[in-house]
Amino acid sequence: MFRSFFTRISLAAALALSPALADAGTNIVVLDDVAKVDILPGWRTDTGTHMAAVRVRLAPGWKTYWRAPGDGGIPPRFDWSGSKNLGAVQFHWPVPEVFAINGVQSIGYHDELILPMELTPTAGDGKTIELRVSVELGVCEEICLPMQVDLRAELPAGAHDDPEIRASLARQPVTARSLGIGGATCTVDPIGDGLRVTAQIKMPDLGGEVAVLELPDKSIWISPSTMSRQGDVLTATADMVPANAAPFLLQRADVRITVLGERRAVEIFGCSAG
Repeated sequence: MFRSFFTRISLAAALALSPALADAGTNIVVLDDVAKVDILPGWRTDTGTHMAAVRVRLAPGWKTYWRAPGDGGIPPRFDWSGSKNLGAVQFHWPVPEVFAINGVQSIGYHDELILPMELTPTAGDGKTIELRVSVELGVCEEICLPMQVDLRAELPAGAHDDPEIRASLARQPVTARSLGIGGATCTVDPIGDGLRVTAQIKMPDLGGEVAVLELPDKSIWISPSTMSRQGDVLTATADMVPANAAPFLLQRADVRITVLGERRAVEIFGCSAG
């Protein structure tokens, strides 16, 4: 598929042009002055979780990607296996932008990404979380380079609030309920190598809308949506192709729909039969 081909080309370019370098004695990683990645330590919440963030600072003109990066992007991946006192991680993604690289639509961020992550410790008695995370990111200008960085941070229960993390949390998509959206309906049709899903949502026009369909199983390739609007009903259609390139059983409750607009974005979890 296009994405796997694109990733192989990007990886070859990265190996040929620019390895990621770790600054000795710090948790900041530099890719030839293109991207600097570190951890904002954050604070322990009232519920006992810990709110921290991954910060990616990009050189002018460079971009990195959202969790669903579009057909021209490299999705971020995280490996927490070296961490201690860490039971679960929940990301709080700020609203991304839609942009084109070499005529291909991608979804992501420029200048800086502060990605809040809510960490659940395994020990609930205020002990420090020893964070050890391997991060794979794609960074793009005229070419795209995958980079892998290893970050470390000690996150004690007494850490302080962080206005940068708070600001990023405030930039998340709004909920369907906040816009008076009752939900989505999905029609599912088999195609030769998977399924075609058509979602219909009764919702206000957000302007310049791009709808993104996602599933928990990231091995399933999902095409960019084709979209139309008739009055207050937005229709988005996407193809879903698994690794074995065959129709599969879709759980409609697993479908996540994010509608990105000019002024705001909204997330809808699950859809009913159309």
